[in-house]
Amino acid sequence: MSTPTLATTASRGDSETTRSLPSTEIAPITSGISWGAIFAGAAGAAALSLILLMLGMGLGLSSVSPWSNQGASTAAIGMSTILWLTFTQLAASGVGGYLAGRLRTKSAVMQTHDICFRDTAHGFITWAVATLLTAALLTTTISSIVTRGGEAAASVAGTAASAGEAVAKNAAPSLDENMDYFVDSLFRKDMSASTGSFSAQPTGSEVNSANSKSEVIRIFSNSIRTNTLPSEDRRYIAQLVAQRTGMAQADAEKRVTAIFDKVQVKLKEVEITAKESADKVRKASSYAALWFSASLLFGAFFGSLGAMYGGRRQDL
Repeated sequence: MSTPTLATTASRGDSETTRSLPSTEIAPITSGISWGAIFAGAAGAAALSLILLMLGMGLGLSSVSPWSNQGASTAAIGMSTILWLTFTQLAASGVGGYLAGRLRTKSAVMQTHDICFRDTAHGFITWAVATLLTAALLTTTISSIVTRGGEAAASVAGTAASAGEAVAKNAAPSLDENMDYFVDSLFRKDMSASTGSFSAQPTGSEVNSANSKSEVIRIFSNSIRTNTLPSEDRRYIAQLVAQRTGMAQADAEKRVTAIFDKVQVKLKEVEITAKESADKVRKASSYAALWFSASLLFGAFFGSLGAMYGGRRQDL
């Protein structure tokens, strides 16, 4: 193949001589980004992410059981979810980056370090496009599947909860459910001191005790909000207890104070339990966000690494 030349003329006396000089070869200017390869790699990465997420969701639901002491524990499910998300990011990003690097166009005029940077950029952009595409898919297809799976799981859990409602109430009763129990204990008679036989028919005082019970509940509820039981309320409740049980006024006041203290202790237990549950949810959400962010960073690194490897294979 002949080399293009440039003609120059020089004057020597009366004669003219012409000589040829090689011209500089100018390569055509093209874009350094192969968008076709990037979108192809992103599509492959998004599809693989979708498949792996579906597989992980299926494995996760198969390991959960509504029955107690069966299935995987909460800690095991959380750790397996983190590991599976990390594996999904590494696998999908690596495959997408490799496809982008292998399918990009060759360039004969670039230096080695420029080619390395170009491949790394292709892998990173492919990871970014695939991440956005996967997020869009998660808000459509995956969300509907998760919603249906959640409704099915909620239905199963609701059936199990209905069957064990009595056990659940005894295991973790709320303060409102215990208030009746505490107030009922105020009006208990001392059976060892009572004489005679019980009548099967309720007396007038026993019928009117329902109103007294409601009134005491209201007094206790107000005192719980103020965190103190006023002396006049204590005396009034003690009068009702003494009238109902036949106890002395002093003993009735002692009982009222003891029951109110139990109510306050139960309230503190409920508050502590609620705070512990909220703290557990906060920690779990924080750890999940941190691990998910770390898995995304790992995916970006493996996408760039896969693109570099695919680009080297392309230039062979």
